[in-house]
Amino acid sequence: MDLILNKKSLPADPFKLFEDWYAEYSATQPKEPSAMIVATASKEGKPSVRTVLLKSYDKNGFVFFTNYESHKGQNLEENKWMQSLFYWDSLARQIRILGKVEKISSAESDDYFLTREYLSQIGAWASAQSKKIQDREFLVKQFEFFKKKYPEGHVPRPPHWGGFRIAPVSFEFWVGRENRLHDRFLYEKNSEAWTISRLAP
Repeated sequence: MDLILNKKSLPADPFKLFEDWYAEYSATQPKEPSAMIVATASKEGKPSVRTVLLKSYDKNGFVFFTNYESHKGQNLEENKWMQSLFYWDSLARQIRILGKVEKISSAESDDYFLTREYLSQIGAWASAQSKKIQDREFLVKQFEFFKKKYPEGHVPRPPHWGGFRIAPVSFEFWVGRENRLHDRFLYEKNSEAWTISRLAP
């Protein structure tokens, strides 16, 4: 899709532009529009990248859920900075978001956990995410154990599972163009306002 960006036409608020693009992509690719690549790093600076699902966003940031004891959870305990990437090939667009991460409240995590399907709730208990296990049979046995322990409708949220929120300090919006002369615009937070700059492709 040949979208041409210019500074005058951009909204002052990057959340508005994100919302517009997200809605447009959701209409064309409804299966997994929330797929979000996230990059974290350890305190030594070792990077790690994986895909998670965006579950909600508002003016305060972007929320996803995970095991707090997982590799990414440990990274975020050591280094609060994270970058996320949405890449939407069919629209030739991508969005990069840089910010600091914090855990959401226990109440917010509880509320979301209650909306998950029963077997997904059990999976959160059964999997010690990122830990080494001897075989798949061990994982299946853990799953069956917690199914017996917690019947449907009575599954508490694991204390090691919950949400993170990335509070953006910058957004970069990219549109693919011919001859690799892509459009790139950077929003940077300045106090409570956002400054907009065009970047060379």
